[in-house]
Amino acid sequence: MKYCLSALTVASCLILSAAGTSSDWPGWRGLHRDGASSETGLLKAWPEGGPPLLWQVHGLGAGFSSLAISGDRIYTMGDRGDGQYVLALNRADGKTVWATRIGAAWTEDDNAPGPRGTPTVDGDSVYAIGTEGEVVALNAGTGEIRWQRSMVRDYNGKMMSDWKFSESPLVDGDKVVFTPGSFGALLAAVDKRTGKDIWRAEGGWRVGSAGSNGAGYSSIVVSEGAGVRQYVQLAGRGLFGIRASDGKILWSYNRVANDVANIPTPVVHGDYVFASTGYGAGSVLVKLEPAADGVAAKEVYFLDARTFQNHHGGFILLGDYLYGGQGHNNGFPICLEFLRGKVKWGGNIRPEGSSGSAAVAYADGHLYFRYQNGVVKLIEASPGGYKETGSFRIPDVHKPSWSHPVVLDGKLYLREQDTLYCYNVRG
Repeated sequence: MKYCLSALTVASCLILSAAGTSSDWPGWRGLHRDGASSETGLLKAWPEGGPPLLWQVHGLGAGFSSLAISGDRIYTMGDRGDGQYVLALNRADGKTVWATRIGAAWTEDDNAPGPRGTPTVDGDSVYAIGTEGEVVALNAGTGEIRWQRSMVRDYNGKMMSDWKFSESPLVDGDKVVFTPGSFGALLAAVDKRTGKDIWRAEGGWRVGSAGSNGAGYSSIVVSEGAGVRQYVQLAGRGLFGIRASDGKILWSYNRVANDVANIPTPVVHGDYVFASTGYGAGSVLVKLEPAADGVAAKEVYFLDARTFQNHHGGFILLGDYLYGGQGHNNGFPICLEFLRGKVKWGGNIRPEGSSGSAAVAYADGHLYFRYQNGVVKLIEASPGGYKETGSFRIPDVHKPSWSHPVVLDGKLYLREQDTLYCYNVRG
């Protein structure tokens, strides 16, 4: 991979190389939940008007879910009038294979209704979380519900603010892990086959004064920091780690929390965890170190909101550098040195025609910035400077264009509410 300059970078390259053994994108932000695709041989620049459209399908319903792609199926979620659905589509042409209702549609917010979470595929099962906190396991082939839990009724779960549950469930070994956000179950792990409890992480609200009690809008990532397998999550009171084996809270970091919505999924790399939130909060890199009672999180640096705050849309670690969108309600492209927090470039660039936050994905040396107004930018992933090599606008954008892009099989998939667009980006 280009720009492999250090031991940290080489490790990142090896991770991406391992990802290349899979032709699937099994859930939120891909195989490693990092937004990075192992695709190669893609277009380095787009023609005027963007890459060719291969197909488009309608009927997904309202919502902001991204895609899980496995085998010959694409999985997503949507509100379709009479309820909230998990959907399976044909990978070749996007036609609906099955649709299973898992709960009521979201009707309170006319501007931004619908599910936010992305399904997770594991073997012959699909797992999903609805906006009312329903956690469901479905047969991947037929859509039949195998089991269902409620984060509200079963775990006294709550959100830190009013925009409802937005998580994408994590499958780790024999466990499905999710975030009720309650004092008695900050996180919960259940048997993926039966839905029965394995453990609940208790006492999770008492982690500091900043932020608000409850779950955030992020999704869990796995870390082996300080030699301990753990689940790293960003909730209402900030960043924390939960021991995977028994649900013990190992460490927490409160300063990065805001009291409205903590959204971006953290990035983990070795012993390091990077997190950022909007609403004037900022960003932090912590290093996980062995401690007498398990693991301690040591602050490496903190960046104030003027330097880097990611409202939503996320960020991606590539070697020694972190790329994402800077600013609250903005997605100004920025490149940071991961271990030092130094800005290499950007943070004040508004790409032509774009507005709002940007959902970011990576493939084959380039970043795919998908803006709230439907403008999509292709940007070189280089610490050398900002270089845009393509731009187009998604058709018929009437609501915030927030769903995260997916790059797989030489295709760029863009969910736009009721419609899924599939573009050819193979070189």
